[in-house]
Amino acid sequence: MPQTPDPRTRDRARRDVLVLGGLFGLMVLGLVGLAAATGWEETLEGISQLTSGEIAILLALSLINYGFRGLRWHLFAGRLGLATGLMQNLRHFIGGFAMSATPGRVGELVRMRWLRRETGWPFERTAPLVLVDRASDLVAMALILALALALSTGGIAGAVPVVVLALVAAYVATHPSLMRGLATLGYRTFGILPRLFARIRSAARSLGQFRGPLVITFAAVLGFTGWLAEGYAFHLLLVWMGHDIGFWSAVAIFVFATLAGGLTGAPGGIGGAEAVMIALLSLEGVPLEVSIPATLIIRVTTLWFAILLGLVVFPLAERSSLKASHAQ
Repeated sequence: MPQTPDPRTRDRARRDVLVLGGLFGLMVLGLVGLAAATGWEETLEGISQLTSGEIAILLALSLINYGFRGLRWHLFAGRLGLATGLMQNLRHFIGGFAMSATPGRVGELVRMRWLRRETGWPFERTAPLVLVDRASDLVAMALILALALALSTGGIAGAVPVVVLALVAAYVATHPSLMRGLATLGYRTFGILPRLFARIRSAARSLGQFRGPLVITFAAVLGFTGWLAEGYAFHLLLVWMGHDIGFWSAVAIFVFATLAGGLTGAPGGIGGAEAVMIALLSLEGVPLEVSIPATLIIRVTTLWFAILLGLVVFPLAERSSLKASHAQ
């Protein structure tokens, strides 16, 4: 018997769409303001230089990133003991992108909700999957940034602390004893949300399942290759727009801006990542009439392309999870 949609679910979906639209509008509004200050003609000329084939290449490189990281999610799910198939895991991973730019990274919770419906596993049992996936992204991006800084002709002020912070966060997130200790310390310090801290301690016990050398190596290769593909896309974009600053410099700017945007706490790093990217390109001698459209294009073909794919897959993942839940 078909179930009546929950009005609260509809309200949350409507709110999430409004948040996404508002964030995208704010990003475009900020870049439009910069474009107006530097001259519309130059900015539009920079955008019009790209062909449809070049845009397709940028999107294909983003797909490489999503595909490799989706395979890593599948690897981690199997390591955790989830009886989920490849297409099922890819559906969860890509569908979660729909919520990438919502406050608190709701996409992670959505993936866990789908897993709970389809496998019966509670949040505390699937939480380690989310933690290790986030940690793997931090490690991959930190390693790429460190390599790019070593091989590029210039440097980025503040990059080393960001690399160290990312590696420390990843290290803590993949070590059960540290996670349990931090959960205990958090509860003793703040004295609130005892169930939340208890769940963190419970989830931390499963982190040891991801620490095999083969798993770590394979996961690192997948994440490194995926994020490097998007860095390469940024390099190609700058070359096509007539401002080749070097492969490793372009990669360093893209990865650093992405990490720095995430550290601001803004959903999807929106606002912070764009500001950092434009500022660093300016330091490399790239004029604003090029750096502004380049930033807009790379963010649309990476972050917003991922969100678009997520919005396409999200209804399928939701229906599949509800169907599995009703069948149990």
